[in-house]
Amino acid sequence: MTLVSNDPSLWPSINSYRIFSYFTVAASVGVIYDWALTFGQEVDLFWRRRRSLMAILYLSIRYIGIGYVILKTLTNIPTISLTDSGCRIMYITLESTNEVVDVMLGVILIARLNAMWQSKKMLVFLVAIFLTIRTANAVMAAISMMHVSVEEVVLSGTYGCNTDYVGDTILLYTITWILSMALEVLLLCLTLWIAVKHLRELRQYSTGCIIEDCYAVLMKTHVSYFAR
Repeated sequence: MTLVSNDPSLWPSINSYRIFSYFTVAASVGVIYDWALTFGQEVDLFWRRRRSLMAILYLSIRYIGIGYVILKTLTNIPTISLTDSGCRIMYITLESTNEVVDVMLGVILIARLNAMWQSKKMLVFLVAIFLTIRTANAVMAAISMMHVSVEEVVLSGTYGCNTDYVGDTILLYTITWILSMALEVLLLCLTLWIAVKHLRELRQYSTGCIIEDCYAVLMKTHVSYFAR
């Protein structure tokens, strides 16, 4: 049910919401402008060449991100009425998009680490950890979205969507955030570990510039998964 109020005590909050909406619109314009500037390079580097799985994932994230920004902007424009059902659809769409993008980014990171480690055991370990955490997060996110109350609010002529987290929803979101952060920290530690290992090997066997040798190793390992 749409909540309508003209309480003057809410005016400071309304002004803050309007200022935030200006920044959201400005950010959306910047994203679209950047896409327009680089679209020619995208056609040359992607659409006219053989496409690999990693390139497809990168491009998918690019366009999903643009769509996400546009939807986020629509939900924050204070003159657009979305109704209760529209607010809930927007909320579910944005949350689902976050989950999809997280999965795609995780696949890219695992591919990069696999290119650096060149170890089947490490790949199996990363895939197992990734699937466990992402599956748990997806289940908890689905449960949270089912129990979240989303409704339209109209405050002194300003439209918006109000999200009410009931029950254990906040706890579930906190757990998903902790698990996601733990995965990110693990991937970061593994990246630093293999980087230090490569530097030590180069220091022992290299007679030239260590930085140049390290750059060459990184180029060889990372080019392998882009070429697939």
